[in-house]
Amino acid sequence: MLTSARRCSASRAATNELLAELRTGRWRPRAWGRFIGRAAVLSWTAAQHRPRAVAEIAAVHAALAALSRGKRRTSSGYWVAISWALSTTHLGLLESNRSLGVANIMTLLRANLPAMRPRDGRLCAAAALASDLVDGRLARWRHTATPFGQYADSIADAVFWTWFAFRHETDPRMRLLALGSWTIPAVTVMVTSVAGGRMVDAPRPVVARPAALMQIVLTIRALSRPGTTQRPVAVR
Repeated sequence: MLTSARRCSASRAATNELLAELRTGRWRPRAWGRFIGRAAVLSWTAAQHRPRAVAEIAAVHAALAALSRGKRRTSSGYWVAISWALSTTHLGLLESNRSLGVANIMTLLRANLPAMRPRDGRLCAAAALASDLVDGRLARWRHTATPFGQYADSIADAVFWTWFAFRHETDPRMRLLALGSWTIPAVTVMVTSVAGGRMVDAPRPVVARPAALMQIVLTIRALSRPGTTQRPVAVR
């Protein structure tokens, strides 16, 4: 556990160094250029040391691209491509692990559920909620929890449930609550980290997290509806 904490500290220190340089440069275009350049070098180096993880990410996203369906296959392809790019450029967060592991693969699959254009919101919501419950526990049980999994899990939840609310939820108030539950904390953390020159963590209430409660509420509402729960399209 101590070794894991040290690895996490090293990864966080590298990120804080990049953010500190960006702040010192007063967020000017040149400072952003250096930030992006150094981040790219670190990402390339991390990928070179983890060829197995690179191959796993490529295989998972190739399968997802092949399974994308419907007339909007191009937009699904963009979704999968962005997921692949984010995963490949953040392999340093795997720390000493050279493989993604089952838990992280489950997280990536959840993040890309929208690319599959599922029609049945009930099954989609239930699968997403179940995977969120399982992947974290699996990572802790197998002692493979990493910063990669932590951040991937947060992003997967945000993109999936926000998409789900706007795609399948019929109540505008629920869509607004979903947007606030995931978008506001993510934007706040990002802006605070960039402005302060060091990483900050989103507050995690001890009793219950609003986003976790929203997942349950959205799933229960989806399961309570018969048939598909896709938002109806107005006919003119």
